[in-house]
Amino acid sequence: MQQRSPATWTLTDGNAGNVRQTDALARALGLDTRAWALEARAPWAWWAPRRFPGDAGAFGPDFQRAMAQPPELAIGCGRRAALATRLLGARGVRTVQILAPRIAPRHWDLVIAPEHDGLDGANVIRTRGSLNPVDDLWLAAARREFAALGEFPRPRTALLLGGHSRHSNFDSALLGQAAARIGAAVAREGGSVLATASRRTPATARTHLRERFLGIPGVVWTGIEPGPNPYPGLLAWADRIVCTADSVNMLSEACATEVPVFVAGTEALHGRPRRFLDSLLGSGRVRLLDDALVDWPVTPLRETARVAAEVQARLAL
Repeated sequence: MQQRSPATWTLTDGNAGNVRQTDALARALGLDTRAWALEARAPWAWWAPRRFPGDAGAFGPDFQRAMAQPPELAIGCGRRAALATRLLGARGVRTVQILAPRIAPRHWDLVIAPEHDGLDGANVIRTRGSLNPVDDLWLAAARREFAALGEFPRPRTALLLGGHSRHSNFDSALLGQAAARIGAAVAREGGSVLATASRRTPATARTHLRERFLGIPGVVWTGIEPGPNPYPGLLAWADRIVCTADSVNMLSEACATEVPVFVAGTEALHGRPRRFLDSLLGSGRVRLLDDALVDWPVTPLRETARVAAEVQARLAL
């Protein structure tokens, strides 16, 4: 007997940030899903989510055949996935599209877009930042998985390092300034450093990161060390977080924890991520990185559960 496809599909271009958002929403909705990482053919790779004749084959024969038995719900994230959710919507599937799709939101049942995208509409759910899985249960699981990090002395300062993006240039001096301030705080207060690089962090910065914190208690992960990236454990065990400003996803996840977040590298940031950062600064959820690193009471920024409840109510799931 042929196995029935799950009632929900998640659709992305395979970009980790997009996958993380669709997975987070599906998890919050409690749904069993089939995940699609789609590669669009020309011309749809250029023009998605706009439709053209023959677009049923835009993502290859496997997806085209699968659409003959479509799911009940499709959750997409990113411009190319938006074409896939449009194709499924034309077949009667309820559709949820994450991120502004660059065309009118009326083509989907619901569009979930961050406030800094500036998208409005009757079927638009606006968020502060990006959807993510970080909540109390997720943090507790991360503490169990990376229990060794809890043995490092407090205060534990997590450093989340990004890299170049369309809206920010990664200045090599940025890491030096952040590391100097963190190092001075450890020398002054004691404690430890839990640092990780991202896929976008330049190789020279990774080398500098390893060298800069030699002799300081903690862990540095740059991608060459054995084992998985301890990033979830860093969020879970940190007493404070220092995060570079270049990634909305990384900032959103840092702000979903219950600890203060300091932001570095804001000078070169522009565009929509800058508007997001300004909203965080204005609300007091984050502060600019300084020499003091003084803690303050914070309220976690957790949008995923709220958005999931609204999706559930609007689509009567």
